[in-house]
Amino acid sequence: MKKRKIKYSAIFSLCWFALLVLLVDGIIKFQTLVDYFGSYALVEIALLLLVILPTMGVYAFTKEKQ
Repeated sequence: MKKRKIKYSAIFSLCWFALLVLLVDGIIKFQTLVDYFGSYALVEIALLLLVILPTMGVYAFTKEKQ
C-alpha cells in the first residue's frame, strides 16, 4: 500500500471523527438523534458511514508523487 495515501487518510479520519464526536456528543446530543431517527443502530451505522466513506474518498483521490 502507498504510505502517503494511508497517512493522509488516517489524518483525515482522525480529524473528521473528532469533529463528529464534538458535534454529536457536545452540540446535538446523541439521544436527540436517536429520538429523531427512532433507532440506536441506525444512528450508529449512519455515524460510522459518515467517518468511513469520506476517509475512503480521501484515500482514493490522494495523488501519489512518482
